[in-house]
Amino acid sequence: MEKRIIQREQALERITEHLLASGLSKTSLRQLAGAADVSDRMLLYYFKKKDDVLTAAMQRVAFQLASLLEAALPADEKLPAAELLERGAKLTRSDEIAPYMKLSMEIVAKAGRGEAPYGDIAGAFVDGFMVWVEARLDTEDLNQRRAEAALILTLIDGLAVVSLGVEAADLDAAISLAVTKLKAAP
Repeated sequence: MEKRIIQREQALERITEHLLASGLSKTSLRQLAGAADVSDRMLLYYFKKKDDVLTAAMQRVAFQLASLLEAALPADEKLPAAELLERGAKLTRSDEIAPYMKLSMEIVAKAGRGEAPYGDIAGAFVDGFMVWVEARLDTEDLNQRRAEAALILTLIDGLAVVSLGVEAADLDAAISLAVTKLKAAP
């Protein structure tokens, strides 16, 4: 493999680790280059502009998260919506997945403010999560499965936001209530 490609991949891996550890608060070109252990100019040699760095790093974050989620809940395991919500909520609150959830919340917030390139990144994250959830639901009707996937995604993302200011016991109670309501739904 070409030396430049190897060095670019190494820089990208370090930036990905930096984003998962620090979030989006330290994403100036200089900070990203520092995280990659390269100069600003070298980072721009690997990527045309800062947005390209962030987009590539977020693609890597999404791939890593998809791999973790796939290992925990393989696509061939089809579940009722209530069970998938319960397992998904527990999984996304785990120490291993929590940094990804926090970063995705930051991405969505920046996208909501219209900051580039976060709109496209947030859209790709949401689309990816929807596909992931839909693939694990045992619901036959396609429209119902899509609606259940959207509900599960909404509840899990909502839990990620609310977890910033609510005790774990209250979150557990909220998840339990949502699961009970979902089981009772027609």
